[in-house]
Formats: sequence, C-alpha cells, structure tokens
Amino acid sequence: MTAPSRESAAPVRPAPRHPLAGGVATMLGSALSNQVGAALGAHAFGAIGPPGVVAVRQVVAAAVLLPVARPPLRRMTWAQWWPVLLLAAVFGCMNLALYTAIERIGLGLAVTLEFLGPLAVALAGSRSRWDLLIACGAAGGVYVLIMPGPASDHLGVGLGLAAAACWAAYILLNRVAGRRLPGLQAPALGTALCALAFLPVLVPMAVDGALTGAALGYAVAAGVLSSVVPYAADLTALRVVPPRFFGVFMSVHPVLAALVGIALLGQGLRDHEWAGIALIVLSNAAAVSVTRPRSAVEDLPHRPPAVVGDAPPPSRSLPGDDEGR
Repeated sequence: MTAPSRESAAPVRPAPRHPLAGGVATMLGSALSNQVGAALGAHAFGAIGPPGVVAVRQVVAAAVLLPVARPPLRRMTWAQWWPVLLLAAVFGCMNLALYTAIERIGLGLAVTLEFLGPLAVALAGSRSRWDLLIACGAAGGVYVLIMPGPASDHLGVGLGLAAAACWAAYILLNRVAGRRLPGLQAPALGTALCALAFLPVLVPMAVDGALTGAALGYAVAAGVLSSVVPYAADLTALRVVPPRFFGVFMSVHPVLAALVGIALLGQGLRDHEWAGIALIVLSNAAAVSVTRPRSAVEDLPHRPPAVVGDAPPPSRSLPGDDEGR
C-alpha cells in the first residue's frame, strides 16, 4: 500500500467566512489605537510639551519604518531627494501643529479640523454641483464646530487648519515621491530626517531631566499605538477591504477622537461641536464615496507616519500612494 504524500495528508485550511467583517474589526481597532495613542501623548504635554511628544513619536516611527523600507541613500538622485526633504518638513509642521492644537482646543476638535486636508484634496479640481454641495457642507460644519466668538481659541483653530493643510500637502507630495521611490522608502526617509531635525528638542530635555520615565513612557506609547499598531492593522485590513470603503471608514476617526478625549482626557464637547463633527464626517464620507480621483485610489484619505491616526503608507496596499496605497 502506497503511503500518502505530504501534500495529500496536509489539512486544508478553510477560507474565512466573513473576511469583510474581520477587516472592519481590524480597522476599528486601528482607529481606536490611533486616538488612544494621541490621548496618552497628551498626558506628557505637562512635562515635555507638544514638541517633545512629537520628537519621541518621530523617533519611534523612524525606528519602525527604516528597517522595513531600507531606502538606497547612496544611489538617490536630487529628483528623489527633494520630495523626501519636503515630506520631512511637512511631517514636522503637521505633527507640531496638530499636537499644539490638541493641547489648546482638545483632541476631538483638532482631529476633526485636520480631516479637512484630505477632504480638500478629494474635492480639488471638481466642478460638479454635488462636490460644491459637499464643500459647502464641510464649511458649514467648520462654522458650527467652532462657533466663532470672543471666547474662541483662534490660534488653536488655526493650528488645526494648518495641520489639515499639511496633510493635504503630504498627499500631493506622496504622489510625486511614490513615482520616484518605491514602497515605503520616501515616507520612511522623510520620517527619519524629521526625527533628526527634532533631536535639538530632545537633547536639552534629556539634559534638564524633563524626559522623566512617565513622560517618555506616554510619548513612546503614543508612537507605538498611533504608528506601529495602525501600520500593521491597516496592512492587514486592506487585504480584504476595498480601498474606497477604507477611505469612507476613515471618517470614524473624528468621532473616536471626541469619545477618547472625553474618556481619557475629560474633554467634554458641546452640542454645537458634536453637530459640527457630524457635518464634517458626513462631508468626508460623501466626498470619498462619490468623487472619482484620477487613479483608482490616490485621493482617498489616509494617515501619514507619526500623525494622529497615522498608518504609514505601505507600498501596494493603502490608498494615497502612487505605488498602490
């Protein structure tokens, strides 16, 4: 009698019955991890401030991305370097603006305002009445969210909008960089350069003793929960979730940011702020659902490395990168 071969004896693993449900659960976990990480980072503001938290997070993100991407530094041309340098500048400005906004106006409002960046990119260049209506809805949401008045923190709102502008710039720069450097090389190198630029912030803090165990622990936890975990989770989710659905689901971030801000930071929101968040979230979801970008996925919202809610752009999975993100 002939013995069965290894191939015939090997058990056949059944395919998962509900891959989309698993992908949604993974994305929800990723989004929650993003916002919990941001809230933990805010706990270190008293000791090292937003610049210190951003510096530590950039170092954590670079430590994760560089070994994965391994950019060819010695073979890079100026045409490859200049978008990377601009990405590094955008990372630094975006993180600093966003974390300072979180300190001044709270996590929920800051993250919601930041979401106007990808929304603007999704609507840019469109002349349809529907997209104009979406833009008006987003503008109305911003007004309802902040209700301008004498007591408004105009600087905090301005910083949130600056973070949005930086996020939009990241999406546009990432298209250029994605054509010239494959995969994660451009964002990984940009993150590393940004981390180097923040070293003058970290060194004096370390010398003065400001980097206490608690402050450093909060900042590192922010980097892990808002960079490492979402990076792995979003890569996993996008194996089973359509990119456009992923883009729509990203709209859950402002809502989760508001809820986490209440739970972990005690940052309650007023009725008009909830209404403004709802209008902006609906506008973002509508824009992703109905707008047809130039490539299949390039204009969908996504998170750059070391940003609140940030999943670093993998080479062939996440929306936004010309390599297929």
